[in-house]
Amino acid sequence: MFGLRLAGLIALLLAFVPPHLLTKWVGGRSNWPRRFLYWGALTIGVRPHVQGKPIEAHSFIIANHLSWLDILILGGWTGTAFIAKAEVEQTPLIGWIADQNRTLYVERSARGEVHHQVKRIAAALSHDQPLTVFPEGTTGNGRKLLPFRSTLMEAVAPPPPRVSVRPVAVDYGSFADVVGWHSGEGGIANFKRVLGHRGTMVMTVHLLDPLPPAEDRKALARLAHSAIAASLSSLAAPEAL
Repeated sequence: MFGLRLAGLIALLLAFVPPHLLTKWVGGRSNWPRRFLYWGALTIGVRPHVQGKPIEAHSFIIANHLSWLDILILGGWTGTAFIAKAEVEQTPLIGWIADQNRTLYVERSARGEVHHQVKRIAAALSHDQPLTVFPEGTTGNGRKLLPFRSTLMEAVAPPPPRVSVRPVAVDYGSFADVVGWHSGEGGIANFKRVLGHRGTMVMTVHLLDPLPPAEDRKALARLAHSAIAASLSSLAAPEAL
């Protein structure tokens, strides 16, 4: 199964890159990165059910984070760009693919750069493409929602004109243990394990209602955390309350 799915992803990349580069060359806006993410998720066996009001332009999405699959699912089904760690940009091939989807790279540990990063996020939100942050700062095991870091939410506290803040719950349900990044597991091992899973994985993307405007980024983080936790069927009972 792993070999077949890997071959499928490679075939998609080879098929989609030429029209994407041609579209960019003639000066048009390319939808090929979104198509690649969409079909990539289907090739791996993910079958998302999307619930809620569609994501609109200029949306700032706050989402939970279990797996690199989240990128394919959210990017493919909502068209969002992402805020990612700076080291992603330096990863061979992955960095190039991320660039094509207008990924915004930040150095989370650089405290002195926070103001500059917030300004870059605000500028990115002036474009039509939604922008997603994973405020847990890392992937989880799917059974616990980690605390949300609020630093980058400064850009939307309060939100700029036309920008709405949307919490989104990526809910793998019974497949959380399959896709969740286990403690101490290497990236290649996780990639092989997820692609090697037999059958399809039916999951739900909850597009939750926009949050009310907030002046306090920490209060905004708490609101988003509560909304997402209440929507995740994969959480242990105490977290889901």
